[in-house]
Amino acid sequence: MRSRNKQFKDFKPGRERASLERGDWIYGRRPVIELLSAAARHLYEAILPADDQHDTPELAFIRKNVLARNIPFRQAERAELDELCGGGNHQGVALRTGFFPYVDLEQIVNDVNRDHDALVILLDHIEDPQNTGSILRSANAVGATGVVIPADRSAGVTPAVVRASSGASEHMRVARVVNLTRAVKTLQQSGLWITALDADAHGRAYTDIDFKGRVGLVVGSEGSGVGRLVRESSDFVAELPMRGKVASLNAGVAAAVVMYEVLRQRSL
Repeated sequence: MRSRNKQFKDFKPGRERASLERGDWIYGRRPVIELLSAAARHLYEAILPADDQHDTPELAFIRKNVLARNIPFRQAERAELDELCGGGNHQGVALRTGFFPYVDLEQIVNDVNRDHDALVILLDHIEDPQNTGSILRSANAVGATGVVIPADRSAGVTPAVVRASSGASEHMRVARVVNLTRAVKTLQQSGLWITALDADAHGRAYTDIDFKGRVGLVVGSEGSGVGRLVRESSDFVAELPMRGKVASLNAGVAAAVVMYEVLRQRSL
């Protein structure tokens, strides 16, 4: 048993099209399917292609659910859809919803307390929605307990993030916190062992760390990595070996590699 003896340039996301009055426009067939399946948000209206007897299975599922739930729907010109979705790849489908339902950190703490194999992912000021979406998708794939992100200088669960996660974000508990270092310490008090993934800190190889039991992984931004206070508050610092000419991996890729190492160790 372990005993506690303690004392990736930043990307500036563009503005989303949604306003406070209108909510979020979630776009793309797979994200909309996951949104409907999760049933965690209020649904205001849908934009669908013209009714077609030759719908793909994905579009048929969306159309059936929109009709079954009495969600108002309409058709729209491509130019309007492009504008509503900020130029994203909407595939002719969009759904206006309430904003993402974040949870309190206490709810994730409660989940950790109930699960001896809890896995929490903490994002240290990752501002690129592609990275955030990729990490949320991987977190869902490995069955992570929850994700924690800072409230400022960080990509929240915006429509672009939902799209990048292929809708997996809709199935995740995500908490926004004012102080990530304080969140780390709170989770440690629940028995979570925190590992910071930091390419520049000369840490241990990620495969040398015991990821059994309650585990937290901190993923830093590509530009500045994990912040000093968060890194110093972590129990371990891990790095991925780099044998090529690039200095580091994309944050989403690095996080996925280590999440699956957690899964691999737990299957032994």
